Amino acid sequence: MFLSVFEMFKVGIGPSSSHTIGPMVAASRFLDHLRALPFTVAGLRASLHGSLAFTGVGHATDRAVILGLAGFRADDYDAQRAEAALATIHTEKTVSPDGLPPLRFDPVNHLTFDYDRILPGHANGLILSATDAQGDVITTETYYSVGGGFVLTEAELEAGADTDDGPPVPYPFKTAAEMLQMCADTGKSIAELKRANELSRIGAAELDAGLTRIWTVMNDCIERGLTTAGTLPGGLNVRRRAKGIHEALLAERGMNLTAPHTINDWMSTYAMAVNEENAAGGQVVTAPTNGAAGVVPATIRYWLDHVPGAGASGVPDFLLTAAAIGGLVKHNASISGAECGCQAEVGSAAAMAAAGLCAVMGGTPEQVENAAEIALEHHLGMTCDPVKGLVQVPCIERNGLGAIKAVSAASLALRGDGSHLVPLDAAIETMRQTGEDMSVKYKETSLGGLAVNVPNC
Repeated sequence: MFLSVFEMFKVGIGPSSSHTIGPMVAASRFLDHLRALPFTVAGLRASLHGSLAFTGVGHATDRAVILGLAGFRADDYDAQRAEAALATIHTEKTVSPDGLPPLRFDPVNHLTFDYDRILPGHANGLILSATDAQGDVITTETYYSVGGGFVLTEAELEAGADTDDGPPVPYPFKTAAEMLQMCADTGKSIAELKRANELSRIGAAELDAGLTRIWTVMNDCIERGLTTAGTLPGGLNVRRRAKGIHEALLAERGMNLTAPHTINDWMSTYAMAVNEENAAGGQVVTAPTNGAAGVVPATIRYWLDHVPGAGASGVPDFLLTAAAIGGLVKHNASISGAECGCQAEVGSAAAMAAAGLCAVMGGTPEQVENAAEIALEHHLGMTCDPVKGLVQVPCIERNGLGAIKAVSAASLALRGDGSHLVPLDAAIETMRQTGEDMSVKYKETSLGGLAVNVPNC
């Protein structure tokens, strides 16, 4: 089982990796399918199912599908071009992706939210079809957005979600126990194992440049969030708070008036800055999802700005360690809120961040695994209940608390020798089982929890 660091950390757009980035990726894949056909298509149809239908409007899923069918991609998204394209598509009822003729597509009539039919493979399903000149469907494909921007066709899901067709990696591990044994056998850190696996697929220069880009996009997102005020879109009239809190924290510096726990406000503010940007549709990095995108960058920023001896040269090892943990969670459970609730998103992110921080602060592989386990264990059972289907309440603050838990987990692990009662593998399996048992009301459908107990307007 091999998941690249660049699969766990993808550059994309808000507000949701599963509901925005995934559907856009699915649309792009469908266009590639059409380009390979030996016959000409004339029109397109799309239907959203399960969580993509229930909370699709709040997550801009319809917008993502429309733009994806027009040829837009999440990793190089141009907001100005997208707005112009949307206006044209709604007026002309046609999309014109590269390599294909203009295709009839009326967003009002040809994109449907099917609230009654949940597809069998996953809670996040969409069906894309192409029609001939008479409007008859001539080819169709079912896609599942399985969290973190990962997309599988129906056939791929049935064949095995984690199938890896690439060359073998030198240090394959499917469990934390296997990972720790490899560290013990080789004397390598988790980051070193992960780096060696990455280098079996790409060159060192490409890997280093990619890791630099990930942190640059993360940090730029924090900075935008810390300097932007206003109200978030979507109708809840949620005010951006990161800028105001950050300015207050800066003003208090050096005044010897703040309590020690104020450091929590710094961590929360960094995370909230990211998730306010995400809620506004800005550029973020899945970590491992958009809904949990603030936890890892906030923890890195905390380490760089507030921990003596920290330096940017350690960020790649942080990211590689975090990606190794995220890969274990995805392979053995889920990173999808629609599948396992927010424990799979912020819980996974906190485990990744705790592991990364523990590693760069000198933790042994056993301490790193312990840090990840502590962070995940104390998110077990967390529901995904976004008010009005928007990635705002409780998601923005939840990322701040996730970062605080990540730092606490790393600190606790570093106080020990790495031995502990509950292994990370057990926590991951418990999360999977809990997600299976969790009512669909609490898995990103906005049918329960805060989503029904807080006024939506």
